[in-house]
Amino acid sequence: MGKILLIEDDISYSRIIKNFLEKNGFEIFTANKVSEGLSGMKIYKPDLVITDFRLPDGNGMQILESILKEGKNTKAILITSYSDIRIAVKAIKMGAVDYITKPINPEELLETVKEALEYPSKDQGEGESISSMSKQYVEGKSPASQEMEEQIQLVAPTDLNVLILGETGSGKEFVANKIHLLSKRKNNVFTAIDCGAIPKELAGSELFGHIKGSFTGAFDNKTGHFENSKGGTIFLDEVGNLSSEVQVMLLRAIQERKIRKIGSNYEVPIDVRIISATNENLKSQEKDASFREDLYHRLNEFSIQVPSLKERKEDLDLFIQRFIQSSNQRLGKSVEGIDPEVKNIFYNYSWPGNLRELKNVIRRAVLLSKGPKITSDLLPVEIKDYIVTRNESSYTPPFKDSLQIQEREIIQKALLETKYNKSKTAKLLGIDRKTLYNKMEKYGLN
Repeated sequence: MGKILLIEDDISYSRIIKNFLEKNGFEIFTANKVSEGLSGMKIYKPDLVITDFRLPDGNGMQILESILKEGKNTKAILITSYSDIRIAVKAIKMGAVDYITKPINPEELLETVKEALEYPSKDQGEGESISSMSKQYVEGKSPASQEMEEQIQLVAPTDLNVLILGETGSGKEFVANKIHLLSKRKNNVFTAIDCGAIPKELAGSELFGHIKGSFTGAFDNKTGHFENSKGGTIFLDEVGNLSSEVQVMLLRAIQERKIRKIGSNYEVPIDVRIISATNENLKSQEKDASFREDLYHRLNEFSIQVPSLKERKEDLDLFIQRFIQSSNQRLGKSVEGIDPEVKNIFYNYSWPGNLRELKNVIRRAVLLSKGPKITSDLLPVEIKDYIVTRNESSYTPPFKDSLQIQEREIIQKALLETKYNKSKTAKLLGIDRKTLYNKMEKYGLN
């Protein structure tokens, strides 16, 4: 069914996952460190890499960076704790197909692996289809959402370049897609390019093309995305990741409406609208010269701020129902909604991963649900703990509870110091490995 490289430093945990996936027909290779994982990718040439975030000699992001740098079609899934949700979302932006959180549920793992291996291999720059994204778009009713919708309606019919600002996972690409669909370019191509997922040395070629022999590895002529998107819209996600050299090429393309392929002496006219997005402050990058001021102003002829999920809690019900509906279709389930306790938790949680986090939480809950409603036992323990901690922040615990809180903090600190190496953590704390596992289970630190 597919070759999988599993990179996990907890040997017993790795063995359980390996045995489970092998029973389901997959060919599994294992590694315990980043260095072993990097070697394993060259030796085994896996279709999918499943890597833990915390590893003894580094972290899973280094594995993702290696896959990206090599420009391979290898898919990747990141394993992380729910407290690292922002890292998980960043991994998606780097090119990971998905992430799963510990403790891992076997059904969820199997479903995620199957989806990852079935995920279409895409050339960089190709995003979800326009029709697919338009069906998933949810127009919110909150004041923040309505203000954003008004701005979309205002700028879409023009040909102004738009800069979309917002936190990771807030839905910036969906906003860009809607602007395209409401524009006079709607019948032409919409090309989404994740600038953070293109190796820097290849970005110029991907965007503008090259001629045969212009650099090592240029075995054929290549037409770039700007030329291929004639009459349409180009969406540059995470535009702040472009190198200074590519920024110069982009500025010239905007100013002159012409591009020059790498290695060519001829100019090619272009006709595209540019929509960019970032979760960073490009103005601050201007000051330290990492992002050109003149390019910033060319891209920012009009800006739209996408509100975070916590800024539009009034829209939660709309998003919840849409994600339940799509999860039902995808997983063959018939979940009808969430129970009142879950609704209360959702409305009080901060959602640092925004819509992407909500979508993943609901997908997991729908998968595990055995009834018509999503109940609180199907939610990640960290979300429930967040609510409990928030509610008890002004409460002074009894002496016994206070000691337990201190013990949890000490164990968590030791785990962070050893990068979640269980053997080193147990030794540092002066306890055996079994005791450490029991305490991690007790305090939800798995």
